[in-house]
Amino acid sequence: MLANFFIGLREGLEAALIVGILVAYVIKIGQPQRTKTILSGVAAAVVASVAVALALNYAVETVPAGTSEIIAGTSSALAVVFVTWMIFWMKSQSKALGASLRGQIDSSLSKSSFALFAIAFTAVIREGVETAVFLWSASQATNAGDNPVLGAVLGLGVATVAGYLLFKGALKINISKFFNYTGAFLILVSAGILAYAVKEFEEVLTLPLQQITYDVSNILPKKSPIESVLHGMIGFNAKPTYLQTLVWLAYMIPVTYLFAKKTKVKA
Repeated sequence: MLANFFIGLREGLEAALIVGILVAYVIKIGQPQRTKTILSGVAAAVVASVAVALALNYAVETVPAGTSEIIAGTSSALAVVFVTWMIFWMKSQSKALGASLRGQIDSSLSKSSFALFAIAFTAVIREGVETAVFLWSASQATNAGDNPVLGAVLGLGVATVAGYLLFKGALKINISKFFNYTGAFLILVSAGILAYAVKEFEEVLTLPLQQITYDVSNILPKKSPIESVLHGMIGFNAKPTYLQTLVWLAYMIPVTYLFAKKTKVKA
């Protein structure tokens, strides 16, 4: 639940900032009536994102045994790719994002209202689909029943309120530090999801390095308080295989290094 709360909070705030930039600009240029078009595009993107999550869940539950593991593993691996790309993209493009969106609005004003609708839709759908797939993958990796859904809803709700308060100027937060901290956490979550993807593939494919790397299940038994917290936050596995461990390290070490390097340079 906690992992999905932070995922919903970060991704929701990213989307809220994008919507805030769009709405603030049309108001600034004296065309507040365009706000409805922007919000319509946002609503359509949200519906499409939910549809993607439902379709993915339906596909996994209805396909024959063996196929569901392949779908779950592939979707989880793709979710990690999307989120990792977005973490670094936000760090490199955050300063130019506002100017880029405002430029797109200026270009759309000479066209139909659908052009502005498309800008809002495409700006949010990227965040929405990424969030939907990543939340679904995190839910599968942590195997926490309905709690991930509750965590995601709470995170998105807090992000919506925070985005509105930021837009109104009633809330001041260091956006750069917020994305740095949450980005580091999402890297840790992504590593766990990638290891989970390997576990799904191991269920149906003959893969190498299937021996157990270590076993701390006696120290942290399944469903114990600490194990439940670690598993719910980062997909902790008390008995990973060598392949799962190697994939976890192969992702975690270079991505953390690059993220820390870019954060240090930016600071």
